[in-house]
Amino acid sequence: MPLWHFRYLLRAPHRLAFFMGAVTLGASALWWAGVLLARALQWPLNPVVPASLMHALVFSLSYMPLFFCGFLYTAGPKWLKQPAVSARSLVPALALLMTGWLVTLIGMHWQRQVAALGMVLVALGWAALCLRFTCMVWRSRVQDKTHMALVNAACLVGVGVMVALAVALALHSTLLLRMGIHMGIWWFLAPVFAVVSHRMVPFFNASLIPFLDAWRPNWLLTVMLGALLLEGVSSMVDLWWQTLPQALRWLQAGLEVSLALLMLGLAARWGFIQNLKIRLLAMLYGGLVWFGLALGLNAMSHALMASTGDSVSLGLAPLHAMTKGYLGCTMFSMVTRVASGHGGRKESADNAVWWLYWALQTAVALRVVAAVAQAYAQAVLLTAVAAWCVAMVCWALRYGYWFGTPRPDGRDG
Repeated sequence: MPLWHFRYLLRAPHRLAFFMGAVTLGASALWWAGVLLARALQWPLNPVVPASLMHALVFSLSYMPLFFCGFLYTAGPKWLKQPAVSARSLVPALALLMTGWLVTLIGMHWQRQVAALGMVLVALGWAALCLRFTCMVWRSRVQDKTHMALVNAACLVGVGVMVALAVALALHSTLLLRMGIHMGIWWFLAPVFAVVSHRMVPFFNASLIPFLDAWRPNWLLTVMLGALLLEGVSSMVDLWWQTLPQALRWLQAGLEVSLALLMLGLAARWGFIQNLKIRLLAMLYGGLVWFGLALGLNAMSHALMASTGDSVSLGLAPLHAMTKGYLGCTMFSMVTRVASGHGGRKESADNAVWWLYWALQTAVALRVVAAVAQAYAQAVLLTAVAAWCVAMVCWALRYGYWFGTPRPDGRDG
């Protein structure tokens, strides 16, 4: 077994950024498990930010941008026909990002102003990475920059979101903090995943199954992004106005049903035509299915609200289907694919990662159930967190080790 060494992280951007993302992901999973265990045992924690908001902030915006950085600075120069980026040049911005999150987490448990300072550091680190990528997109002379330009725009929205979150923490504004988290999910993270899914899933299909068509018209991408924009606006409205006219609620539910059916149909076209025999592709399709299910659950929730005067809903079930389901499963699959392919290993999901993927799926399903369960909700929630920890910590340890070791084939990268 080769020895792990930091110098191997500097061989490629994805190694360094993915390693940092894996460390942050594993640490956040264990931290949240500890918080829930302390709550179950009635140990006093008394954080200065509500635990639910700490959870939402950390699990949405802490590790995802690190994985984005690794992917964009590995695939981006190739797609844009720009010079390769050295991992060493990304160290200052990534270190600022990691330091910022550590300070933010300490501050949310101790003092809001410290948390606000941490978010300022996070915003500065992410802004440095985004501005560099913006310059790369601007300099590129390739004919089709649609996907990279859209990803870049979403990442710049992320900078604004992080600044808004810093202000929210400094002002002790729970409402602004909730709004920032929702904007980060629907207008930053999810659009990046949607654009990359639209670009890469058919590409993976074509590379592994040559006879399968790579169907990805731009109108489909427009609809996907439009759905996310709609859900973001809807979440903002729900935060500001607790009750909406019944007609608007039914219209909202009708639109979401249509979008859910479209996304599930897309998953069927891109995935089920080959019976999901290739595990790595099956993992990607699982994410797309959760996208459709999240929209469908939102439709059900809003239909319940329309029929009960906004007194009954599915709670956080649709949001967790989107974040843990679509975003989590897609991240798991994409990083696994890039880590294997660029690490000189076979681009497939072996038994170990396959079982971890199903542990992740179990965690998502249980978390959705816990959001609507009346009886045994806490037991289901703790089981979901345990499954999430097993999947994420084991996955982070495995690939974190890979990133710090040489390629099996002896090549650089």
